Amino acid sequence: MQLAQSGGGSVESGGSLRLSCKASGTTGSPFCVGYFRQVQGRERERVASIDGDGRVDYAYFVKGRFTISQDTPDNTYLQMNSLRPGDTATYYCGTVYGGGWCRESPWYEYVFWGQGTQVTVSS
Repeated sequence: MQLAQSGGGSVESGGSLRLSCKASGTTGSPFCVGYFRQVQGRERERVASIDGDGRVDYAYFVKGRFTISQDTPDNTYLQMNSLRPGDTATYYCGTVYGGGWCRESPWYEYVFWGQGTQVTVSS
């Protein structure tokens, strides 16, 4: 599987951005898609994820602000509203084949990764 990311950029605090993650080369088996973020020197952290049945999970620090969605299993979006300077990071989408268990999995259990995209929020 290959993942191609788009979106990201720079916004002021309170602004919005939308990230996209397009999967190709999938096998037809269900897989989870997760969005993760990483700041230099810190561990990659899960932001939001969605499984093959469309069930979603969010990190507590983005609940009510970010929304993960899909229009097809291969196209996943992360709508980020009410952005804060603390959301500044490189955002990655990752995937792993599996059922609902993968929705809450940490980054090291994901197998395929996008190239990453920078999100910068200024105060």
